[in-house]
Amino acid sequence: MNQRAGLESRIQSLAEQLAVSMELEIVLVEIRGGGNRPIVRTYIDRPGGVTLVDCERFSKRLSVLLDVEDWIPFSYTLEVSSPGLDRPLVREADFERFAGKNARVRTRSPIGGQRNFKGKILLVAQGRVELEVAPGRKVDIAVGDIEKANLMIEI
Repeated sequence: MNQRAGLESRIQSLAEQLAVSMELEIVLVEIRGGGNRPIVRTYIDRPGGVTLVDCERFSKRLSVLLDVEDWIPFSYTLEVSSPGLDRPLVREADFERFAGKNARVRTRSPIGGQRNFKGKILLVAQGRVELEVAPGRKVDIAVGDIEKANLMIEI
């Protein structure tokens, strides 16, 4: 595991402990950017959505915890936000929760010669997601083979 992924995992674990106490859910923790000031981004959610006040309160508390732990070896900017309308889908439970919704999925390796799919989440079971990518055409994808997935904005 590279250093950045290890840090993301440690931050995620710390953030999840805090989130439970605030009745929130951690959607995703990522470290983006390089240079002088990378961004440590944390997406939070709860049924019914989160408010700006939720993000502010969580950010202040997480910032203190990260300062106390002091295991991030570089200067960074902490961002806390809602996952937005195009919410990332990270865990199998995310796909289950949003079954029936449309998603954009990129796989790590090609399936039938392609890596990018758009479709309705039909079924989630035993570590696999079934997408309907066209009427009558389904694609079965292992959750572990998903590089990135997001809900599609529905207007």
